[in-house]
Amino acid sequence: MNKNLWLLAAAQGLFLTNNVVFITINGLVGLSLAPLGWMATLPVMGYVVGGALSTPLVARAQQRLGRQGSFQLGLLVALLSSLVCAAAVFVGSFWLLVAGTLVAGFYSANGQLYRFAAAELAAPPDREKAVSLVLAGGLVGAVLGPNLAVHTRALTAAPFAGAYLALAVLAVLSMGVMALLRFPPPPPRGSAGDSGRPLSVIARQPVFIVAALGAALGYGVMNLLMAATPLAMQVCGLPFEDVALVLEWHVIGMFAPGFFTGHLIRRFGALPVMGVGVALNLACVGIALSGVNLHQFLAALFLLGVGWNFLFTGSTTLALKAWRPEEKDRAQAAINFGVFATMAFTSFASGALVTTRGWTWLNLGSLLPLALLGAALWWLARAPEARRAG
Repeated sequence: MNKNLWLLAAAQGLFLTNNVVFITINGLVGLSLAPLGWMATLPVMGYVVGGALSTPLVARAQQRLGRQGSFQLGLLVALLSSLVCAAAVFVGSFWLLVAGTLVAGFYSANGQLYRFAAAELAAPPDREKAVSLVLAGGLVGAVLGPNLAVHTRALTAAPFAGAYLALAVLAVLSMGVMALLRFPPPPPRGSAGDSGRPLSVIARQPVFIVAALGAALGYGVMNLLMAATPLAMQVCGLPFEDVALVLEWHVIGMFAPGFFTGHLIRRFGALPVMGVGVALNLACVGIALSGVNLHQFLAALFLLGVGWNFLFTGSTTLALKAWRPEEKDRAQAAINFGVFATMAFTSFASGALVTTRGWTWLNLGSLLPLALLGAALWWLARAPEARRAG
């Protein structure tokens, strides 16, 4: 861990703080402002739809402004969108809240590239550990995010407006951290105008397909269950403090394994680690189906977080084999677009299912993408030659 990796880990922690606060409060604020109950998670959906729509813009910004310039632009958007969300709560406007979270997606699309930037700040033999350790910076968000939501929700007369204002302050702090970072210069092109292979060629590689599926479906299942948890716990009569506790341990599960996931990938390979991630997700569903008491929510969401970490870290390191340096911007944008598109769908499905069909059917529905992901991992493991980049 050099100085730049520590700073990037801090930026990751502040990014996850923003995400955790959004997840903790957006559904509840949406429920209080939405014209209809099933629309409660539309602000959560707006955040990920905004991320999906922003991926080509972020890729272009990365090419023109470099890592640091694009990341700082994302933080400026985070500052402004937090203020818009606070204003929406003050005036009681549901659609202004959705608009604010939609714009905030540009910051999210930038933050999703922190993990790829980590690989560029370390020597090639240490890329897996660099990715894993920077992701571990999300532990800051695990502790700070839920507590920030709890302690700022009554800061103003309008509930939760204070939380959005606190996120604006965090964006300014993140700008200071990012200003201290020094990224390596972009790799030279092989020849004038050489930008590598077309995306259609890169995306046809089996290793790219499985890495993209692992990132998208791993995030999708996690988002499906996590976004619905505050609503499900409220329906079950559990207080907001319990919601914050469950989400805190969920995010700890997401990022605490970052201190050793890279070592596991170096020793056993990305595919076995991702397979364990699928198994942990299945265990989460089993516990969630067993009851709706606090300890069951707590255990299920913790396992969901650990399973996500294994899938997402494994997918990220697997994806690094699929492109050349000059191809990274569009290849990474394609993977992140798949992640955001899946999250957008699951954000909407989460609120619709939990408010119309209930917590049980929501969990049963998550078994289908897990089965698909398990089959994809088995397919790639059975074909060693397919794991090589084209």
